[in-house]
Amino acid sequence: MSVLTITKDNFEAEVINSDKPVLLDFWAAWCGPCRMVSPVVDEVANEVQSAKVGKVNVDEQPELAQAFKVMSIPTLAVVKGGKVVKTAVGVRPKADILQMLEA
Repeated sequence: MSVLTITKDNFEAEVINSDKPVLLDFWAAWCGPCRMVSPVVDEVANEVQSAKVGKVNVDEQPELAQAFKVMSIPTLAVVKGGKVVKTAVGVRPKADILQMLEA
């Protein structure tokens, strides 16, 4: 499945009302560590069928970053049933990201 671009306009439909867990990658174009984790998140999106993967540009979607209390990026969050069940800040190896989705 391809990576979704999550905005405040599609957030409810794609994340809150999703029947699958959703991995959100909070990032910004100017963020070096975000550029490191982005291809890993893309790989996860292509490999995992049991979850959705979305990216939230914190510069374009400050309301969503604020709602998730994102203080540092990259921040990864897993949302299940409309609730955040896992978060991780900073660059993570692929195995850690996959483990977040299994929890």
